Amino acid sequence: MGNKERKSRRKVFRLWFSKRRSRADAASHLSEISDDDGQDDVYMNGLSVMSLDRRPCILNNELRIFVGTWNVAGRSPVGSLAVDLDEWLNLKEAADIYVLGFQEIVPLKPKTVIGAEDPTEATNWNVLVGKTLNSKYGGAWLTPMVNPITNDNYRYDQATESDSRLRNDYEIVSARGQSRTEYKLSDCVGSYKLMASKKMVGVFISVWMRRTLLKKYCVSEVKVSSVACGIMGYLGNKGSVSVSMSIGGTSFCFVAAHLASGEKKGDEGKRNRQVTEIFRRTSFPRLTEDCHKNHPLTILGHDQIFWFGDLNYRLYLEDNLARELIKRKNWSALQEFDQLGKELEDGGVFQGWQEGDIEFAPTYKYSSSNCNRYSGGLPSRAGEKQRTPAWCDRILWYGKGVKQLSYFRSESKFSDHRPVSALFSVLVKDQKCAHSSLVPFPPFSPLRNS
Repeated sequence: MGNKERKSRRKVFRLWFSKRRSRADAASHLSEISDDDGQDDVYMNGLSVMSLDRRPCILNNELRIFVGTWNVAGRSPVGSLAVDLDEWLNLKEAADIYVLGFQEIVPLKPKTVIGAEDPTEATNWNVLVGKTLNSKYGGAWLTPMVNPITNDNYRYDQATESDSRLRNDYEIVSARGQSRTEYKLSDCVGSYKLMASKKMVGVFISVWMRRTLLKKYCVSEVKVSSVACGIMGYLGNKGSVSVSMSIGGTSFCFVAAHLASGEKKGDEGKRNRQVTEIFRRTSFPRLTEDCHKNHPLTILGHDQIFWFGDLNYRLYLEDNLARELIKRKNWSALQEFDQLGKELEDGGVFQGWQEGDIEFAPTYKYSSSNCNRYSGGLPSRAGEKQRTPAWCDRILWYGKGVKQLSYFRSESKFSDHRPVSALFSVLVKDQKCAHSSLVPFPPFSPLRNS
Protein backbone atom coordinates (compact mmCIF):
# COMPACT_ATOMS: atom_id res chain seq x y z
CA MET A 1 0.00 0.00 0.00
CA GLY A 2 1.47 3.32 -1.01
CA ASN A 3 1.86 6.36 1.26
CA LYS A 4 -0.77 8.18 -0.73
CA GLU A 5 -3.35 5.43 -0.15
CA ARG A 6 -2.54 5.17 3.58
CA LYS A 7 -2.95 8.95 4.01
CA SER A 8 -6.30 8.75 2.25
CA ARG A 9 -7.48 6.01 4.63
CA ARG A 10 -6.35 7.98 7.72
CA LYS A 11 -8.23 11.04 6.45
CA VAL A 12 -11.40 8.98 5.99
CA PHE A 13 -11.16 7.53 9.53
CA ARG A 14 -10.59 10.96 11.11
CA LEU A 15 -13.63 12.31 9.28
CA TRP A 16 -15.75 9.33 10.35
CA PHE A 17 -14.74 9.52 14.04
CA SER A 18 -15.40 13.27 14.03
CA LYS A 19 -18.94 12.72 12.72
CA ARG A 20 -19.64 9.95 15.23
CA ARG A 21 -18.51 12.19 18.11
CA SER A 22 -20.76 15.03 16.93
CA ARG A 23 -23.67 12.62 16.64
CA ALA A 24 -23.12 11.34 20.20
CA ASP A 25 -22.99 14.90 21.57
CA ALA A 26 -26.26 15.72 19.83
CA ALA A 27 -27.93 12.58 21.12
CA SER A 28 -27.12 13.52 24.71
CA HIS A 29 -29.53 16.44 24.40
CA LEU A 30 -32.45 14.33 23.21
CA SER A 31 -35.08 13.04 25.63
CA GLU A 32 -35.51 9.80 23.71
CA ILE A 33 -33.57 7.67 21.28
CA SER A 34 -34.93 4.96 19.07
CA ASP A 35 -34.05 1.32 19.48
CA ASP A 36 -32.39 -0.13 16.37
CA ASP A 37 -31.55 -3.79 16.56
CA GLY A 38 -29.89 -3.80 13.16
CA GLN A 39 -26.28 -2.98 12.44
CA ASP A 40 -25.39 0.63 11.73
CA ASP A 41 -23.54 0.40 8.45
CA VAL A 42 -21.82 3.51 7.21
CA TYR A 43 -20.16 3.57 3.83
CA MET A 44 -17.53 6.17 3.18
CA ASN A 45 -15.31 6.16 0.14
CA GLY A 46 -15.89 2.46 -0.34
CA LEU A 47 -15.09 1.53 3.31
CA SER A 48 -17.67 -0.43 5.28
CA VAL A 49 -17.93 0.70 8.94
CA MET A 50 -20.03 -1.62 11.10
CA SER A 51 -21.50 -1.00 14.55
CA LEU A 52 -20.64 -4.08 16.61
CA ASP A 53 -20.68 -2.89 20.23
CA ARG A 54 -23.51 -1.58 22.42
CA ARG A 55 -23.17 0.46 25.54
CA PRO A 56 -26.08 1.30 27.90
CA CYS A 57 -27.45 4.79 27.69
CA ILE A 58 -29.52 5.92 30.69
CA LEU A 59 -32.21 8.51 29.99
CA ASN A 60 -34.55 10.06 32.53
CA ASN A 61 -38.21 10.07 31.55
CA GLU A 62 -41.05 11.68 33.52
CA LEU A 63 -44.03 9.78 34.89
CA ARG A 64 -46.97 10.99 36.96
CA ILE A 65 -47.91 9.00 40.04
CA PHE A 66 -51.12 9.55 41.97
CA VAL A 67 -50.96 8.47 45.63
CA GLY A 68 -54.12 8.42 47.74
CA THR A 69 -55.10 7.33 51.24
CA TRP A 70 -58.52 6.85 52.79
CA ASN A 71 -59.76 5.40 56.07
CA VAL A 72 -63.23 4.14 55.14
CA ALA A 73 -64.31 3.29 58.71
CA GLY A 74 -65.25 -0.33 58.06
CA ARG A 75 -67.81 0.47 55.38
CA SER A 76 -68.31 -1.58 52.22
CA PRO A 77 -67.98 0.15 48.82
CA VAL A 78 -71.24 0.89 47.06
CA GLY A 79 -72.06 2.02 43.55
CA SER A 80 -72.97 5.52 44.70
CA LEU A 81 -69.33 6.00 45.65
CA ALA A 82 -68.44 6.54 41.98
CA VAL A 83 -68.84 10.32 42.29
CA ASP A 84 -66.71 10.36 45.44
CA LEU A 85 -64.01 8.30 43.74
CA ASP A 86 -64.05 10.57 40.70
CA GLU A 87 -63.28 13.56 42.92
CA TRP A 88 -60.70 11.71 45.02
CA LEU A 89 -58.84 10.30 42.02
CA ASN A 90 -58.80 13.78 40.45
CA LEU A 91 -59.69 12.31 37.08
CA LYS A 92 -59.57 15.63 35.27
CA GLU A 93 -55.82 15.04 35.06
CA ALA A 94 -54.91 11.42 34.39
CA ALA A 95 -51.84 9.89 36.02
CA ASP A 96 -49.66 7.10 34.68
CA ILE A 97 -49.81 5.13 37.92
CA TYR A 98 -52.45 5.10 40.69
CA VAL A 99 -51.38 3.90 44.13
CA LEU A 100 -54.26 3.72 46.60
CA GLY A 101 -54.05 2.91 50.29
CA PHE A 102 -57.11 2.11 52.38
CA GLN A 103 -57.54 1.59 56.11
CA GLU A 104 -60.38 -0.17 57.89
CA ILE A 105 -61.92 -1.73 54.81
CA VAL A 106 -63.42 -4.14 57.36
CA PRO A 107 -64.55 -3.33 60.92
CA LEU A 108 -61.68 -3.90 63.38
CA LYS A 109 -63.51 -6.52 65.46
CA PRO A 110 -61.93 -9.63 67.08
CA LYS A 111 -63.35 -11.85 64.34
CA THR A 112 -61.70 -9.89 61.52
CA VAL A 113 -58.45 -9.25 63.39
CA ILE A 114 -57.85 -12.81 64.58
CA GLY A 115 -59.75 -14.79 61.94
CA ALA A 116 -58.66 -15.83 58.46
CA GLU A 117 -58.29 -13.18 55.78
CA ASP A 118 -61.39 -12.61 53.67
CA PRO A 119 -60.59 -10.94 50.31
CA THR A 120 -64.22 -10.00 49.54
CA GLU A 121 -64.10 -6.33 50.51
CA ALA A 122 -60.69 -5.77 48.91
CA THR A 123 -61.96 -7.32 45.68
CA ASN A 124 -65.04 -5.07 45.77
CA TRP A 125 -62.83 -2.01 46.15
CA ASN A 126 -60.63 -3.14 43.25
CA VAL A 127 -63.67 -3.63 41.03
CA LEU A 128 -64.99 -0.16 41.83
CA VAL A 129 -61.60 1.53 41.34
CA GLY A 130 -61.02 -0.37 38.08
CA LYS A 131 -64.41 0.64 36.70
CA THR A 132 -63.86 4.26 37.72
CA LEU A 133 -60.42 4.53 36.10
CA ASN A 134 -61.21 2.61 32.94
CA SER A 135 -64.67 4.03 32.28
CA LYS A 136 -63.05 7.45 32.29
CA TYR A 137 -60.11 6.62 30.03
CA GLY A 138 -60.50 3.13 28.63
CA GLY A 139 -64.09 2.72 27.49
CA ALA A 140 -66.03 -0.41 28.39
CA TRP A 141 -64.35 -2.52 31.06
CA LEU A 142 -65.40 -6.06 31.81
CA THR A 143 -64.85 -7.13 35.39
CA PRO A 144 -61.61 -9.14 35.57
CA MET A 145 -60.32 -11.30 38.40
CA VAL A 146 -59.15 -8.65 40.86
CA ASN A 147 -58.60 -10.58 44.07
CA PRO A 148 -55.77 -9.26 46.27
CA ILE A 149 -52.53 -11.21 46.58
CA THR A 150 -52.69 -13.70 49.43
CA ASN A 151 -49.05 -14.76 49.57
CA ASP A 152 -46.06 -12.59 50.46
CA ASN A 153 -43.92 -14.75 48.16
CA TYR A 154 -45.76 -13.35 45.14
CA ARG A 155 -43.57 -12.13 42.31
CA TYR A 156 -44.46 -10.71 38.90
CA ASP A 157 -41.81 -9.99 36.29
CA GLN A 158 -42.83 -8.69 32.91
CA ALA A 159 -39.40 -9.48 31.50
CA THR A 160 -40.04 -13.20 31.83
CA GLU A 161 -43.27 -13.03 29.84
CA SER A 162 -43.53 -12.87 26.04
CA ASP A 163 -44.49 -9.57 24.49
CA SER A 164 -47.62 -11.16 23.01
CA ARG A 165 -49.09 -12.35 26.31
CA LEU A 166 -51.55 -9.44 26.55
CA ARG A 167 -53.10 -10.62 23.30
CA ASN A 168 -53.63 -14.16 24.51
CA ASP A 169 -56.86 -15.54 25.96
CA TYR A 170 -55.21 -15.58 29.37
CA GLU A 171 -52.04 -14.56 31.13
CA ILE A 172 -50.25 -16.38 33.89
CA VAL A 173 -48.55 -14.79 36.87
CA SER A 174 -46.32 -17.03 38.94
CA ALA A 175 -46.13 -17.16 42.71
CA ARG A 176 -43.95 -19.40 44.80
CA GLY A 177 -45.89 -21.51 47.27
CA GLN A 178 -49.27 -21.20 45.60
CA SER A 179 -50.99 -22.35 42.43
CA ARG A 180 -50.61 -20.39 39.23
CA THR A 181 -53.38 -17.91 38.63
CA GLU A 182 -55.14 -17.38 35.31
CA TYR A 183 -56.43 -14.00 34.21
CA LYS A 184 -59.14 -13.97 31.58
CA LEU A 185 -59.14 -11.91 28.42
CA SER A 186 -61.40 -9.35 30.10
CA ASP A 187 -58.35 -8.25 32.11
CA CYS A 188 -56.92 -6.91 28.87
CA VAL A 189 -59.78 -4.48 28.36
CA GLY A 190 -59.27 -0.95 29.63
CA SER A 191 -56.42 1.53 29.87
CA TYR A 192 -55.28 0.63 33.39
CA LYS A 193 -54.02 -2.72 34.64
CA LEU A 194 -54.04 -3.84 38.25
CA MET A 195 -50.37 -4.59 38.96
CA ALA A 196 -50.65 -5.63 42.61
CA SER A 197 -52.96 -5.42 45.59
CA LYS A 198 -52.46 -6.68 49.11
CA LYS A 199 -54.75 -6.82 52.15
CA MET A 200 -53.94 -7.34 55.84
CA VAL A 201 -57.11 -7.21 57.99
CA GLY A 202 -58.27 -3.64 57.25
CA VAL A 203 -55.11 -2.24 55.62
CA PHE A 204 -55.18 -2.50 51.85
CA ILE A 205 -53.05 -1.30 48.92
CA SER A 206 -53.98 -1.30 45.24
CA VAL A 207 -51.56 -0.32 42.42
CA TRP A 208 -52.78 0.41 38.88
CA MET A 209 -50.63 1.20 35.85
CA ARG A 210 -51.38 2.57 32.43
CA ARG A 211 -51.07 -0.32 29.96
CA THR A 212 -48.98 1.70 27.53
CA LEU A 213 -46.20 1.79 30.13
CA LEU A 214 -45.91 -1.98 29.92
CA LYS A 215 -44.95 -1.60 26.28
CA LYS A 216 -42.55 1.28 26.87
CA TYR A 217 -40.73 0.06 29.99
CA CYS A 218 -39.56 -3.17 31.48
CA VAL A 219 -41.73 -3.55 34.59
CA SER A 220 -40.23 -6.16 36.86
CA GLU A 221 -39.83 -7.52 40.37
CA VAL A 222 -43.36 -6.64 41.52
CA LYS A 223 -43.48 -7.99 45.08
CA VAL A 224 -45.57 -7.48 48.21
CA SER A 225 -44.90 -7.48 51.94
CA SER A 226 -47.05 -7.10 55.05
CA VAL A 227 -46.11 -6.22 58.63
CA ALA A 228 -48.57 -6.62 61.52
CA CYS A 229 -47.67 -4.56 64.57
CA GLY A 230 -51.01 -3.99 66.33
CA ILE A 231 -52.25 -5.76 69.46
CA MET A 232 -49.35 -7.45 71.30
CA GLY A 233 -47.10 -6.10 68.57
CA TYR A 234 -48.07 -8.77 66.05
CA LEU A 235 -51.79 -8.57 65.20
CA GLY A 236 -52.93 -6.98 61.97
CA ASN A 237 -55.31 -4.34 63.27
CA LYS A 238 -52.36 -1.97 62.79
CA GLY A 239 -49.37 -2.23 60.50
CA SER A 240 -48.56 -1.91 56.81
CA VAL A 241 -48.84 -3.51 53.39
CA SER A 242 -46.21 -2.65 50.79
CA VAL A 243 -45.56 -3.08 47.09
CA SER A 244 -42.09 -3.08 45.54
CA MET A 245 -41.52 -2.81 41.80
CA SER A 246 -39.01 -1.68 39.21
CA ILE A 247 -39.91 0.45 36.20
CA GLY A 248 -37.08 0.70 33.72
CA GLY A 249 -33.97 1.25 35.82
CA THR A 250 -35.76 2.81 38.82
CA SER A 251 -37.04 0.93 41.87
CA PHE A 252 -40.19 2.02 43.71
CA CYS A 253 -41.65 1.14 47.09
CA PHE A 254 -45.20 2.02 48.13
CA VAL A 255 -46.09 1.62 51.82
CA ALA A 256 -49.70 1.91 53.02
CA ALA A 257 -49.89 2.04 56.81
CA HIS A 258 -52.33 2.32 59.70
CA LEU A 259 -50.58 3.32 62.93
CA ALA A 260 -51.63 3.35 66.59
CA SER A 261 -54.48 5.66 67.53
CA GLY A 262 -54.79 7.84 70.63
CA GLU A 263 -54.27 11.49 71.51
CA LYS A 264 -52.94 11.11 75.05
CA LYS A 265 -49.46 12.36 75.82
CA GLY A 266 -46.98 9.68 74.82
CA ASP A 267 -49.20 8.03 72.19
CA GLU A 268 -46.97 9.49 69.49
CA GLY A 269 -44.22 7.24 70.86
CA LYS A 270 -46.30 4.16 69.97
CA ARG A 271 -46.61 5.40 66.43
CA ASN A 272 -42.88 6.07 66.20
CA ARG A 273 -42.10 2.54 67.36
CA GLN A 274 -44.48 1.06 64.81
CA VAL A 275 -42.80 3.06 62.05
CA THR A 276 -39.45 1.63 63.19
CA GLU A 277 -40.90 -1.89 63.20
CA ILE A 278 -42.29 -1.50 59.69
CA PHE A 279 -38.90 -0.34 58.42
CA ARG A 280 -37.19 -3.23 60.19
CA ARG A 281 -39.56 -6.04 59.25
CA THR A 282 -40.64 -5.16 55.70
CA SER A 283 -38.66 -7.29 53.25
CA PHE A 284 -38.77 -8.28 49.60
CA PRO A 285 -36.59 -11.41 49.49
CA ARG A 286 -34.90 -12.41 46.28
CA LEU A 287 -36.09 -15.62 44.71
CA THR A 288 -34.05 -18.03 42.66
CA GLU A 289 -35.87 -17.00 39.47
CA ASP A 290 -35.24 -13.26 39.95
CA CYS A 291 -33.78 -11.63 36.87
CA HIS A 292 -32.42 -8.58 38.67
CA LYS A 293 -30.21 -9.68 41.54
CA ASN A 294 -29.70 -6.09 42.68
CA HIS A 295 -33.38 -5.49 43.39
CA PRO A 296 -33.84 -3.90 46.86
CA LEU A 297 -34.52 -6.12 49.85
CA THR A 298 -35.76 -3.38 52.21
CA ILE A 299 -37.85 -0.21 52.05
CA LEU A 300 -34.90 2.15 52.20
CA GLY A 301 -33.05 0.27 49.46
CA HIS A 302 -35.40 1.66 46.81
CA ASP A 303 -34.77 4.71 44.65
CA GLN A 304 -38.14 6.32 45.31
CA ILE A 305 -40.41 5.58 48.28
CA PHE A 306 -43.93 6.71 49.14
CA TRP A 307 -45.37 6.18 52.65
CA PHE A 308 -49.03 7.02 53.18
CA GLY A 309 -52.06 6.14 55.27
CA ASP A 310 -53.84 6.86 58.52
CA LEU A 311 -50.65 7.63 60.42
CA ASN A 312 -52.74 8.91 63.34
CA TYR A 313 -50.36 11.69 64.45
CA ARG A 314 -52.33 14.34 66.35
CA LEU A 315 -51.95 17.95 67.54
CA TYR A 316 -50.12 19.12 70.65
CA LEU A 317 -52.99 21.52 71.28
CA GLU A 318 -56.14 21.85 73.34
CA ASP A 319 -59.35 21.06 71.53
CA ASN A 320 -60.95 24.52 71.69
CA LEU A 321 -57.78 26.25 70.45
CA ALA A 322 -57.46 23.78 67.57
CA ARG A 323 -61.06 24.40 66.53
CA GLU A 324 -60.53 28.15 66.65
CA LEU A 325 -57.54 27.96 64.31
CA ILE A 326 -59.53 25.69 62.00
CA LYS A 327 -62.37 28.20 61.98
CA ARG A 328 -59.88 30.87 60.91
CA LYS A 329 -58.33 28.52 58.32
CA ASN A 330 -54.96 29.34 59.79
CA TRP A 331 -53.23 26.15 58.62
CA SER A 332 -49.68 27.41 59.13
CA ALA A 333 -50.36 28.24 62.80
CA LEU A 334 -52.03 24.86 63.30
CA GLN A 335 -49.06 23.05 61.79
CA GLU A 336 -46.82 24.42 64.52
CA PHE A 337 -48.52 21.91 66.85
CA ASP A 338 -48.59 18.94 64.45
CA GLN A 339 -46.93 15.84 65.91
CA LEU A 340 -45.73 14.39 62.61
CA GLY A 341 -44.34 17.74 61.51
CA LYS A 342 -42.40 17.87 64.75
CA GLU A 343 -41.04 14.35 64.25
CA LEU A 344 -39.95 15.18 60.70
CA GLU A 345 -38.24 18.34 61.92
CA ASP A 346 -36.45 16.65 64.81
CA GLY A 347 -35.60 13.45 62.94
CA GLY A 348 -37.42 11.25 65.43
CA VAL A 349 -38.81 9.17 62.57
CA PHE A 350 -38.70 9.56 58.80
CA GLN A 351 -35.34 11.29 58.92
CA GLY A 352 -34.74 13.01 55.57
CA TRP A 353 -38.29 12.39 54.32
CA GLN A 354 -40.50 15.09 52.85
CA GLU A 355 -44.13 16.14 52.96
CA GLY A 356 -45.82 18.86 50.93
CA ASP A 357 -47.34 21.98 52.47
CA ILE A 358 -50.67 21.21 54.12
CA GLU A 359 -53.17 23.77 52.91
CA PHE A 360 -56.37 21.99 53.84
CA ALA A 361 -58.39 21.37 57.00
CA PRO A 362 -57.68 18.41 59.32
CA THR A 363 -59.13 15.20 57.95
CA TYR A 364 -60.27 13.54 61.23
CA LYS A 365 -62.65 13.07 63.06
CA TYR A 366 -66.00 13.97 61.52
CA SER A 367 -69.33 13.39 63.23
CA SER A 368 -71.38 10.38 62.15
CA SER A 369 -74.63 12.25 62.81
CA ASN A 370 -73.61 15.42 60.97
CA CYS A 371 -70.72 14.71 58.61
CA ASN A 372 -70.15 18.42 57.93
CA ARG A 373 -68.68 19.06 61.37
CA TYR A 374 -66.01 17.53 63.58
CA SER A 375 -67.01 15.10 66.32
CA GLY A 376 -67.24 16.46 69.85
CA GLY A 377 -66.60 20.06 70.74
CA LEU A 378 -68.61 22.25 73.05
CA PRO A 379 -71.34 21.88 74.00
CA SER A 380 -70.74 18.13 74.05
CA ARG A 381 -73.27 15.93 72.28
CA ALA A 382 -74.55 12.67 73.69
CA GLY A 383 -72.94 9.59 72.18
CA GLU A 384 -70.24 11.47 70.28
CA LYS A 385 -66.58 10.82 70.85
CA GLN A 386 -64.61 13.85 71.94
CA ARG A 387 -61.68 14.12 69.52
CA THR A 388 -59.43 17.03 68.74
CA PRO A 389 -59.38 17.42 64.94
CA ALA A 390 -56.06 16.38 63.39
CA TRP A 391 -54.27 15.62 60.13
CA CYS A 392 -54.23 11.86 60.63
CA ASP A 393 -54.14 11.02 56.92
CA ARG A 394 -50.78 11.81 55.36
CA ILE A 395 -48.52 11.20 52.36
CA LEU A 396 -44.71 11.30 52.64
CA TRP A 397 -41.95 10.56 50.16
CA TYR A 398 -38.23 9.91 50.02
CA GLY A 399 -35.70 9.78 47.18
CA LYS A 400 -34.28 11.79 44.31
CA GLY A 401 -36.22 12.70 41.20
CA VAL A 402 -39.57 13.19 42.99
CA LYS A 403 -41.53 16.43 42.72
CA GLN A 404 -44.93 16.92 44.33
CA LEU A 405 -47.40 18.70 42.06
CA SER A 406 -50.42 18.80 44.39
CA TYR A 407 -51.53 17.78 47.89
CA PHE A 408 -55.20 18.00 48.79
CA ARG A 409 -58.13 16.41 50.55
CA SER A 410 -61.44 15.41 49.01
CA GLU A 411 -64.85 16.06 50.54
CA SER A 412 -66.46 12.62 50.48
CA LYS A 413 -68.70 12.14 53.53
CA PHE A 414 -68.50 8.35 53.30
CA SER A 415 -66.58 7.96 56.58
CA ASP A 416 -65.29 9.95 59.57
CA HIS A 417 -62.06 10.59 57.62
CA ARG A 418 -61.67 12.70 54.52
CA PRO A 419 -59.63 11.07 51.73
CA VAL A 420 -56.26 12.65 50.93
CA SER A 421 -54.25 12.49 47.72
CA ALA A 422 -51.09 13.81 46.11
CA LEU A 423 -49.87 13.93 42.53
CA PHE A 424 -46.16 13.48 41.86
CA SER A 425 -43.85 13.89 38.91
CA VAL A 426 -41.07 11.29 39.05
CA LEU A 427 -38.03 10.63 36.92
CA VAL A 428 -37.55 7.08 35.69
CA LYS A 429 -34.30 5.75 34.28
CA ASP A 430 -35.10 4.35 30.87
CA GLN A 431 -32.24 2.08 29.91
CA LYS A 432 -31.84 1.85 26.18
CA CYS A 433 -28.91 0.95 23.98
CA ALA A 434 -26.75 3.49 22.26
CA HIS A 435 -24.47 2.15 19.55
CA SER A 436 -20.74 2.60 19.59
CA SER A 437 -18.69 1.19 16.77
CA LEU A 438 -15.66 -0.87 16.09
CA VAL A 439 -14.14 -0.30 12.67
CA PRO A 440 -12.88 -3.38 10.92
CA PHE A 441 -10.33 -2.82 8.24
CA PRO A 442 -11.45 -4.18 4.91
CA PRO A 443 -9.47 -7.19 3.81
CA PHE A 444 -6.54 -6.49 1.60
CA SER A 445 -3.43 -8.29 0.41
CA PRO A 446 -0.28 -8.18 2.55
CA LEU A 447 1.82 -5.12 2.00
CA ARG A 448 3.98 -5.38 -0.98
CA ASN A 449 6.95 -3.28 -1.88
CA SER A 450 5.86 -0.83 -4.48
